[in-house]
Amino acid sequence: MKTTSLDKILQSQGFGTRRECREMIQAGFVCVGGELVSRYDAGFDPEGLEFSVHGEPWTYREKLYIALNKPSGYECSRKPSHHPGVMSLLPDPFLLRGVQAVGRLDHDTTGLLLLSDDGAFIHALSSPKRHVPKLYVATTAEPVTEALIAQLQRGVKLHDEPAPLKAEVRQLDKHTLEMVLEQGKYHQVKRMLAAAGNHCTALRRTAIGDLTLDSLGLADGGWSYIEPAQVMPKPA
Repeated sequence: MKTTSLDKILQSQGFGTRRECREMIQAGFVCVGGELVSRYDAGFDPEGLEFSVHGEPWTYREKLYIALNKPSGYECSRKPSHHPGVMSLLPDPFLLRGVQAVGRLDHDTTGLLLLSDDGAFIHALSSPKRHVPKLYVATTAEPVTEALIAQLQRGVKLHDEPAPLKAEVRQLDKHTLEMVLEQGKYHQVKRMLAAAGNHCTALRRTAIGDLTLDSLGLADGGWSYIEPAQVMPKPA
């Protein structure tokens, strides 16, 4: 069995530099399997390792896959400029691990946001070639009409797109509709509704691939670990 020193394990999990992790261990702030470990060079098999730092329990994860129920008023950037960043809703070690949002939601758009430090996973979900559907619930300023739905399904032309963009659409009530998109263009739902003669007053993403926000049971601002298989559509 191949083992890794405890300071390297903590560093890989985002608890600081190698030196900072060594100092935490030597100061008695780290336990493994419920037992205090004061030697930073103590070796452990990292796979599934359960440990605690400053009394907070953690489990070793080679890569992080996070689902967040994003509230309104938060930016998806790691360096937000006008509003708090979504990273402030997550534990500090996630930021040090380089976790980033998989795509972005506007600061006033709420709902399901995925974050990871796995570049391949981020690329797979962000690439239009993978056709990962994303489900949005949009509230409209004007009543939803059959003509509006037909236009969105047929496709609307946006000024900076070479071809019309279309969506699967289902009306929920007089001012609410569901839209399924695969492209994920900049402000796509809002711009499509505007191009079709209506206006989006509220927007919430409720599903990505096979993962739904309802299945997670997250409160606004809440997060949970997920597995990639929960998101990626199953082969036909």
